[in-house]
Amino acid sequence: MRLHRLTVTAFGPFAGTERIDFDLLSSAGLFLLRGATGAGKSSVLDAVCYALYGELPGTRRSNGVRSDHAAPGVRTEVVLEATLGGRRLEVTRSPEQWRPKKRGTGLTPDKAQTLLREWAEDAGTGGPGWVAFSKSHQEVGEELTRLLGMSREQFCQVVLLPQGDFARFLRADSKQRAELLGRLFDTGRFQQLEGWTADLRLRHERAVQGGRQRVHALLARAEEAAGPLAGGDAAAYRPEPDAPPAEVLGWAALLRVAAAERAESAGLWLAAAEDARAAARDRFAEQQALAERQSRHHRARQELLRLTDTAALAAPDRARLEAALRAEAPALLRGPRQRAADAHAAARAAEDARRAELAARAAAAGWAGPLDTPDDLLAAEGAARAEAGRLEAAGADEARHGALRAERARLERRRDEADDLAEEARRWLEPFEERLRQLQREREAAREARAELDLIDARHAELARRRDAAVQHLRLLGERTAAEDRVRALTGAAQDARQRALDLQERRLAGMAAELAAALTPGEPCRVCGSAEHPAPAEPSAGQVTAEDERRARAAQQAAEAELATATGLVGAIAARAAAAEATAGGRTADELAAEAEELSLRRRSVLHAAEHWLPLGRQLEQLERDGRTRSRQLSEAVELAAQLTGQLKAQDTELATLEGRIAAARGDAPSVAARTAAVTALATAAGAALTATRAAGHTAERAAETAEALHRAALAAGFAGPPELAAAVLPPDELDALKRRFKQLDADLELASNRLADPALQASAALPPAAAEAARAAAARADGRLADAHSAHDRARRRVADLARIGRELSALAAELAPVLDAFARTSRLAALLAGAPAENALRMRLESYVLAARLEQVAAAASRRLLRMSGGRYTLVHSDGLVSGTKRSGLSLHVVDAWTGRERDTATLSGGESFFASLALALGLADVVTDEAGGMPLDTLFIDEGFGTLDENALEEVMDVLDSLRERDRAVGIVSHVADLRTRVPAQLLVRKHRTGSTVHHTTREDA
Repeated sequence: MRLHRLTVTAFGPFAGTERIDFDLLSSAGLFLLRGATGAGKSSVLDAVCYALYGELPGTRRSNGVRSDHAAPGVRTEVVLEATLGGRRLEVTRSPEQWRPKKRGTGLTPDKAQTLLREWAEDAGTGGPGWVAFSKSHQEVGEELTRLLGMSREQFCQVVLLPQGDFARFLRADSKQRAELLGRLFDTGRFQQLEGWTADLRLRHERAVQGGRQRVHALLARAEEAAGPLAGGDAAAYRPEPDAPPAEVLGWAALLRVAAAERAESAGLWLAAAEDARAAARDRFAEQQALAERQSRHHRARQELLRLTDTAALAAPDRARLEAALRAEAPALLRGPRQRAADAHAAARAAEDARRAELAARAAAAGWAGPLDTPDDLLAAEGAARAEAGRLEAAGADEARHGALRAERARLERRRDEADDLAEEARRWLEPFEERLRQLQREREAAREARAELDLIDARHAELARRRDAAVQHLRLLGERTAAEDRVRALTGAAQDARQRALDLQERRLAGMAAELAAALTPGEPCRVCGSAEHPAPAEPSAGQVTAEDERRARAAQQAAEAELATATGLVGAIAARAAAAEATAGGRTADELAAEAEELSLRRRSVLHAAEHWLPLGRQLEQLERDGRTRSRQLSEAVELAAQLTGQLKAQDTELATLEGRIAAARGDAPSVAARTAAVTALATAAGAALTATRAAGHTAERAAETAEALHRAALAAGFAGPPELAAAVLPPDELDALKRRFKQLDADLELASNRLADPALQASAALPPAAAEAARAAAARADGRLADAHSAHDRARRRVADLARIGRELSALAAELAPVLDAFARTSRLAALLAGAPAENALRMRLESYVLAARLEQVAAAASRRLLRMSGGRYTLVHSDGLVSGTKRSGLSLHVVDAWTGRERDTATLSGGESFFASLALALGLADVVTDEAGGMPLDTLFIDEGFGTLDENALEEVMDVLDSLRERDRAVGIVSHVADLRTRVPAQLLVRKHRTGSTVHHTTREDA
């Protein structure tokens, strides 16, 4: 790349048009750009960068392009003629700016313009000339960047070696060096590779985390299903959530083995509980029957004792009755005889009725024993009552059987309802995923529309703000023009006031002798010479200036300058506000912004309809997801309930079968145990009644015989001494009958009590120890509870085995699915750690981008050292270091300087100011060489070095100039930007930049002119 000519108009500090002939300056190979501080030396380089890239260098990008000194009608423009890639090109750039309207008042915007032309030997007019290439900003930018082969940042670092940047680069830390080298060598792709690898690792990590969450969920389910089996010794083997799949599968297998052993133990416990329950039931029945017999024997013995005592107490009444009877017989022999016969007949009839009823009851109860004698009847009654006692337990079984059947019917209904509910949930869940995805797609579209609507609203508000700023900018430009006109008028007035004050000062100084003479007093010493004589005092001239005149002129000058400063500040404030308004408006007109806002309004109306569905679709989606969770929970609960109810039904079937066996054995041919109990109880009652009737019939028979015999022997057997005794013995009929009934019942009760007490079964039971019926009942109840617990434990154990088997299959499938994911995650993690410079995988803690930049820095250090050796008289070289640095900083981008005088490496921060300059310059030149090679070897025929020479002594400056002089090899031109006076005598070709109140100018000079 070689620069030929540069023309700037109203650019930076240059108010008018300035032309720079680089061909003239480059003829000597080395040229100097000099001028006072702030004159605009660096602005020449800014103009070159702006022409090539359409932007100022990075450190000055915030500065405006247009000159503040330019007249409103002068258009800002930069024209650069240069040879790029063997082609001679001319690029013209003009930024967007405001100019006065051609008609009316005010300002109007001029759009930015770009023009690229190429010199052709045949321009189509019969000879050489310029041919237009493009007017498109984008096309021109792409073409120039392609020909230059480097970005704007690279160009500014390689061609326009900036002030202080490489001194900072020399002392920078690794991070700062990485930022600069990354921009120059475009290593963003390596950073992107690091980011891509890190993102890939995160995706694999999310997949692994998702799998581990599923494993954790299955572990929780297995632990829940295992229950207490997961505690104790098994808890020590429980794997962590991120444990290897093999460890997880091993723990699941351990739980399954423990569950299988527990299920087998529960089966054995159930069998033992069933045997214990049967034995307890039998024991309870035996003890209950024994208790009933012992109770009957006790009651019979107590009854006999009571009746014996009663008979002893009634002995006098019995004697009266006997006497009355003896007395009654002779007189009333036929009456008693008849009554006795009638009583016997009635007793026989009652006995026949009771025996008929007894026969019916015996047939109903299936009694096959004899019923003829009282002993037979007594035995039948005892046997029936004993069997009734035994049937009480069977009655409890029958009641339990009925309750179980009712409960089973209820459980079957609940299981059917659970199955129906599960089927309904399955049918509802079949299309659920598709409905969910459809709603999600529709809501995502609505969300995008909503986001676009927000963007449109934000953009619309931004356009309104920018439109207001554009309107304000137009107004402020008018105000600035008026303010600038006022500043120019006030500037003239201030200059006039200053000139008048200076003139008055000079005139007063000229007439100071007359002013001093006017203050002399005869006889008093002069304040100037001290003489008391004043032979020839000066006379005041016409128009003599007094101190008061000078003071008023100074006050007028200060007032004019203060007013000018206020007006200048107002112009600056208006310019700042106008610049802010222009920046806010983005350089666009209010009409353009209004048109774009109208387009946005049209777009908003089209997007609003889709965005309005976002909330309804969100509510539908939330409702569908809630319904899905409800249905899934409903399905799970229904399936679990159905399984639970099925287990309960099986347990009830087992118990029903057991009860049915015992009930069948107890009821015999009867339709039920209750019917059997009623028949046996009725038999016992009928036997007792028949026994009573038989005994009564026997008594009446005896009584009839006695009265018959008494009637025959009445006279002899009465035993009375005489009628008084007979009369005294006669009792009234009522009293006599009452005594008869009383003693008749008493005798019958005594006989019945004796017969009951004489029952062999009762006597045998009474001889045994007291029955433990309640203890046997409690033992039977405990046996029932243990059996129920055993059934429940067995059911739980079987369900636990099934659940753990299912979870084990799911874990095996998940482990097979996670194996490749874990392998990929391990490899990707190591690769990402290596590329990111993690200490675990990267001993140097050097990222991939840092590694590439370190190689580039090593090349830069080698290229810089060749020039640094010459600049430092063979003393210093720069070396690249990839050693570890302290803390968490990355290594690989360290620079050291090797001092040949000591043979030691030391930090670049130890260099003096002059040494730092030529080390920085050497580093900058070396970086320029490496970047040039990186850009494809584009020759750089023009190079600029901006400042820094003031820190060098004479010898160091001589060495640096020798190195710079060597850069002219191969027809390379080097421009030095400096105001160091010593360079004026060393560099023949010079470009002088002068600053003025109305703007800077450039002048081509030579060493002689300087």
